[in-house]
Amino acid sequence: MIKENLVKISENMYEIPKQSGMNVPGKIFVSEKLLNDIEEDALKQVVNVAKLSGIVGYSIGMSDMHVGYGFPIGGVAAFDIEKGVISPGGVGYDINCSVRLLATNLNRKDLEGREEEILSSLFRAVPTGVGCRGTIKVSQKELDEILEQGIDWMIKKGYGKREDAEFVEENGKFDLASPKDVSARAKGRGINQLGTLGAGNHFLDVLEVSQIFDEKTAQIYNLKKEQIVILIHCGSRGLGHQVASDYIKLFDKEYSHPDFDRELVNAPIKSELGKKYLSAMRCAANFAFANKQLITYNVRKSLLKYFPNFEAKVVYDICHNIAKEEEFNIDGKVRKVLVLRKGATRSLGIRDDKVTEKYKEVGAPILIPGSMGTSSYVLAGTNESKDLSFSSTAHGAGRIMSRTKARKIRTFEEAKKEMKNKGIYVESGSKKGLVEEFPTSYKNIDEIVKVSHETGIGRLVAKLNPLLVVIG
Repeated sequence: MIKENLVKISENMYEIPKQSGMNVPGKIFVSEKLLNDIEEDALKQVVNVAKLSGIVGYSIGMSDMHVGYGFPIGGVAAFDIEKGVISPGGVGYDINCSVRLLATNLNRKDLEGREEEILSSLFRAVPTGVGCRGTIKVSQKELDEILEQGIDWMIKKGYGKREDAEFVEENGKFDLASPKDVSARAKGRGINQLGTLGAGNHFLDVLEVSQIFDEKTAQIYNLKKEQIVILIHCGSRGLGHQVASDYIKLFDKEYSHPDFDRELVNAPIKSELGKKYLSAMRCAANFAFANKQLITYNVRKSLLKYFPNFEAKVVYDICHNIAKEEEFNIDGKVRKVLVLRKGATRSLGIRDDKVTEKYKEVGAPILIPGSMGTSSYVLAGTNESKDLSFSSTAHGAGRIMSRTKARKIRTFEEAKKEMKNKGIYVESGSKKGLVEEFPTSYKNIDEIVKVSHETGIGRLVAKLNPLLVVIG
C-alpha cells in the first residue's frame, strides 16, 4: 500500500520515495484529516506519472486530488522540453476548465427579496446542461478566428472591455494555436456552444464576501466584506473534449502506451504529433477563454435589468487544466520545462514577471471554488511555490463520492430543499446534476485551502459564501 509507506517531510507534506521504474519521487500536499479521503489508486497514478520520460523534480498531488484519466485530478508534473513527453491525460478532457471571479458594485442587501427572480434571469441568460446551445452563432471561419484569438475576438466584437483581458491568465489568448490542428468533429461539437456553462460540476455562483484574511491584498483585488461577487466555472465544452479524444487515439496509434497504464499514452514534446497536440490544446484553451467572456457579457446584461448602474469587473480568470512552457531552477540550473497542471492551478508570487502590473506587489489571485453549498476562497500566489510545487496549488474541493453513489443518497427534491434551508437558491440544468454535485460529494474545502496556506503554496485572502447557484 502506497499510503502506508508515505514519508512525512513536514506538516501537510508527504513524499512517495522512488520505487522501481520511478524517475523522480512523488510529493503529496495533504493534511492528516484529508489523507483518509485520498484513494490508493490516485497515489498509484502519482507513481505512474513519475515513470514517464523526462519528468523532473517530483510527481505532485494536491490536497484535493482524486483519480482521473491517467493523471490524478489534482496532479502536477514538469517535463524537460528536450527529453520529456506530453500526455493528454496530464491535461484532461476539459481543456482549460477554469474559473473567473467578477467583483460587483452590489452588496447583500441589494439582493434581498429578489433572489429567485435574479437567479431565474441568470439561468435564462447562461444555457446549461448537456448539449445546450450557445447564445451567438458563428461561422466556421469565425470559429477558427476564435481558436486563434481567444478572448480578443469577443472583445473586438463588443462582448467585453479591453481591461477584461488584462486580468485573465495569458491575457485570454495562447499563442502558437493553429486551428488546422483541431479536427472537423471537434469544431462541429464546439461551434454551437459559445456562451454555455455545460454540465457536470460547471457552475455560475453569486456569492457574498464573508471574511477577509488579508486587507491589503483584498483591497488591491477590489474585494471587501459583504460585497457581491460572481464565480464562473466552465471550460472548452465539447470542442476540448473531442481534442483530447482525437489525440489520445492518435498517440496510441503512433506510440505504444506504457505497460503500467495505457491511459498515460504520450509522445515526445518535440515530436510532430506532440507539437500538434499542444497547438490543438491551445486552441481549445482559447475557445474556453472566449466562452467565459461571452458568459460574462450575458451576466452583465442580465443584471443590468435589475441594477441600472451595475458593474462587474474581472478580478482574475485562471486555468485548471493546461500544459505550459515555464522556467524553473532545477538542481541549480534554470531549465525550460513543460508543466502539466490537471485539476491544479498556478500560484505566481510577488513581482513575478508573469503577474499583471496591478497585482505585482501581492502576487496573482488564486481562485479555489468549493461545492455549491460550501464556501469558495481567494488566495494569493507565493514565491515559495516555485521551489515547492512548480508554482502550483490546489484548484477546488475534489470529489470523494462517485456521481452514481450521490444519486442513491438523496432525490432532486430533497437536495433542492436542503440547499434552500441553508439560504442558497439553486437552478440546475438537470435534476441529476444537482444531486451529483451536492456538497457531500466533495472534500472539505476549508481543509484544502488550509493546506495551501500552511504549506506556503497559496496565501489566504478572502472567503466567499454562496447565495445563488446555477449548476450544469
